[in-house]
Amino acid sequence: MHLPTLETKRLRIRPLRMEDLDDCHQLYVDIDWTDKAVSADENLKRRREWLEWTVRNYEQLARLYHPPYGERAVELKESGQFVGLVGLVPLLEPFGQLPSFGGVEGSRFSAEVGLFWATAPAWQRRGYATEAARALVEHAFSSLKLGRILAGTQRANTASMAVMRQLGMRIEENPFPEPPWFQVTGILEAASW
Repeated sequence: MHLPTLETKRLRIRPLRMEDLDDCHQLYVDIDWTDKAVSADENLKRRREWLEWTVRNYEQLARLYHPPYGERAVELKESGQFVGLVGLVPLLEPFGQLPSFGGVEGSRFSAEVGLFWATAPAWQRRGYATEAARALVEHAFSSLKLGRILAGTQRANTASMAVMRQLGMRIEENPFPEPPWFQVTGILEAASW
């Protein structure tokens, strides 16, 4: 399965290329998603390795008839300006702890298809994350025939929860303290799309 380049009124969502390294790395620096335990050079090296893997992975997943996982570049249609990332990602979490999945503490982990987005700070608060995510969700439900998409975030990330709400996701919080990273999940069923 290939994920084609998607377009919205203002955006183009396309596969990443090695030429996107500087933009991707700067995005992760700007949103503070770097490893503080290593040097800036090491973070850049790791980002390059991730991007190489991501670019190779598009074709490898397609050859195996797997879902088109991986981040995609989000750029302005008019100028080609990189503004962020969006993608489908595999999630492995204890979803059974969520109220609508049973609400059982210590549930086994299960796999779901996740929705990822990140917008460069200079381009936030313009609706780009929602617009890009909406295009990807539409493709996932109509062309890939997914039944459900989930997205996760931290309780403090009100901006991501706002995107979830704008997409029509039902937001649920993990009522249990463990695992500490599994705090808020947005759930979107194809039947309600």
